[in-house]
Amino acid sequence: MPFFDLPADELRSFRPTVTEPADFDAFWEETLAESRALARAPRLERVPSPLTAVEVYDVEFSGFGGEPVRGWFLQPAGAATPLPAVVEYLGYGGGRGLPHERLHWAASGYAYFLMDTRGQGSVSGTGGATPDPHGTGPSAPGFLTRGIHDPAEYYYRRVFTDAALAVDAVRSLDAVDAARVAVTGTSQGGGIALAAAGLVDGLVGAMPDVPFLCAFERAVGLTDHDPYGEIVRYLAVHHDAADTVFRTLSYFDAVNFARRASAPALVSVALMDPICPPSTVFAAANHHAVGAEVVEYAFNQHEGGKGAQWLRQVAWLAQRMPEASAAAMAG
Repeated sequence: MPFFDLPADELRSFRPTVTEPADFDAFWEETLAESRALARAPRLERVPSPLTAVEVYDVEFSGFGGEPVRGWFLQPAGAATPLPAVVEYLGYGGGRGLPHERLHWAASGYAYFLMDTRGQGSVSGTGGATPDPHGTGPSAPGFLTRGIHDPAEYYYRRVFTDAALAVDAVRSLDAVDAARVAVTGTSQGGGIALAAAGLVDGLVGAMPDVPFLCAFERAVGLTDHDPYGEIVRYLAVHHDAADTVFRTLSYFDAVNFARRASAPALVSVALMDPICPPSTVFAAANHHAVGAEVVEYAFNQHEGGKGAQWLRQVAWLAQRMPEASAAAMAG
């Protein structure tokens, strides 16, 4: 994939107009209040594991509407607590998989929570464990147009609520220092991390990699790749639905959450990315309320910086958590 978006110097200052509904804040305040009122304390169950340096827990916490959401919680064995924590959200179609696949944060001295994505987990990886017990009206295959006719029914209302309440759940754990929690994720997980950082106060940082769910209208007109292609296929059938579709999406655009973030962000972008076009990523970063540091991978596509970006994350986060473990600081 050659360079196809704006030149790099224009991307770095690109701040497009992104529609923001007048009742955006009220919508999300009401949504979170309703689900928090139904929340129960998270349930943790120690899982037998061949891992000797990491303790593994199967987690169930209350998400949207009080519905159960699964996850993994890992912490370094024998570590003094409370620990700084990282909450991670998953890429499109993936599930929480198996705990030994996610050792890097716990091995670096952090408590680590991986949130399963409701209804997903059967496209890649080793599976998910959280259903989405909600029906949908007409939609294109995939998740991006489920409930697209109404913000209250839209799929990502439930996912973003789960993400915010995952932070609540992690902060409630005795092993976690509630004042030292960060969020991260790649692709869809990056977009969810931006949403969580706009919905939850007091995070120390957000680390979205090649984030999805940013600047929907631009993305749909710029790439023919999925998942944004799901919106195109839906509108190719429902010819008169564009205004309704993009109004709904405006409640879930990561740019609008970035405008409300109270913690800094470390954002990665791949300048040849055909799935999450670089201008959509810069749109979120350049609208960020308190500042986003952007790491560019000029010749990468949607894989982004992979392991190299994680090393940047460890160093960036250690600067914001001065009491983090020596292992994390050394990263």
